[in-house]
Amino acid sequence: MSDSSSTGALVAILRAEIAALTPGDRLPSSRDLIARHGVGPVTVSRAIALLAAEGAVVTRPGSGTYVAARRTRQGDDAPDTSWQAVALAGRDHDPGADHSSASAETDGPSGPLPAGTIALAGGYLHENLQPTRALGAALARAARRPDAWHRAPAAGLAPLRAIFARQVGSGVGPEDVLVTGGGQAALSMLFRAIAAPGSPVLVESPTYPGALAAARAAGLRPVPVPIDDDGIRPDLLADAFAMTGARLLYCQPTFHNPTGTVLAPERRRQVVDVARAAGAFLIEDDFARHLGHGRPVPRPLVADDRDGTVVHLTSLTKPASPSLRIGALIARGPVMRRLQAMRRVDDFFIARPLQEAAVELLSTPAWDRHLRALATALRDRSAILADALAGELPGWSLAGSPAGGLHLWLRLPPALTDTAVADAAGAHGVAVNAGHRYFPAEPPTTHLRLGFAAAADPAELVEAARRLATAVRFLESAAD
Repeated sequence: MSDSSSTGALVAILRAEIAALTPGDRLPSSRDLIARHGVGPVTVSRAIALLAAEGAVVTRPGSGTYVAARRTRQGDDAPDTSWQAVALAGRDHDPGADHSSASAETDGPSGPLPAGTIALAGGYLHENLQPTRALGAALARAARRPDAWHRAPAAGLAPLRAIFARQVGSGVGPEDVLVTGGGQAALSMLFRAIAAPGSPVLVESPTYPGALAAARAAGLRPVPVPIDDDGIRPDLLADAFAMTGARLLYCQPTFHNPTGTVLAPERRRQVVDVARAAGAFLIEDDFARHLGHGRPVPRPLVADDRDGTVVHLTSLTKPASPSLRIGALIARGPVMRRLQAMRRVDDFFIARPLQEAAVELLSTPAWDRHLRALATALRDRSAILADALAGELPGWSLAGSPAGGLHLWLRLPPALTDTAVADAAGAHGVAVNAGHRYFPAEPPTTHLRLGFAAAADPAELVEAARRLATAVRFLESAAD
């Protein structure tokens, strides 16, 4: 008899014996099996290994082989991944980073919305606001380049780095730019590069949930610093640095997500000075620079920073398309060398055809025309949604009229909770973002974030406000 047939026969015998045993019962030792069935040690080892792979037995070195717990399956082919809970033990995970529904945000729902649902959730442009034709033309031109599929430099294509440097302004050169695969990947890289696991990181409260998730995934502890209508408060920021010993601040000075706040002119220098006095880095997330509503946009903080305190982050995904995963980091000094070293570990370089397409897009008049048209569309949509909400839900408080960005931030009346409103809204055909996810600690009040760029047209925004009011009336009547 061959080894394979001996192994198969022994497996069949043991399966029958296991079926009559109770989970946790110990199987005979290898020596007993060899003597009882007249097979060799190799055959016994192979049989036990096959049964372990099936999940029928569990081997415990130095102790023996035991009958495994019976699996409860919904169907014959249903997988059992319960073992992973043990294997992943010790790898901390933030449940808040799961985005299983539209109301869970970061930048959009993880799957398609139910038919007929109006999207006020998420953080990307509807396709009719994206420069689709310009993107297609840019990609076609990029593909015709003879070196389109050559390996790209680790830091990014020189022309693309030069474009990002020019957008920031004087004092920044292409050598200060590292091209990234979008903004979220850059955030993850920054948190891992700058701060050691277990360290505090100061963040605005509220702030972008994707930043909180990336910070926690890097083992950092987000510490909230309150903001007001003029942005993050420098006095509380100084206190937070002193109390925590933090060496990192993450903030969004321009068209803050979710509030739309712009850091006041007199505070911009103060915030950088406070960070520098604490010996800390300041990550400036400038994701919304191209999402202004037609008014002048303040200079980035990095443009006036000569000492390498500010690390600047920008991206093309918001003003162009979710799939244009191209962003840039601007940094000076040893931190840039560390980021370049991490690039060689993480992904070597960003796909060249996508970089070439970005160069083509940003170098044409079509891009400037798109940004002008987008500014008008966003300004109009913001006003339409705000007016519709004021008419349908006059008891809700809007946190100002944003001068840029994609969202409205609303404070709910005390009797309503954000999760209940978000769930009721979804049941009435409108997807919204519950506000508690934007806070690194306990929210002081309840909010919703409503986007005005993901809906198909302005008429949908008016209808969404009507549906939202219907959902709230349903909640209020259910409470009575």
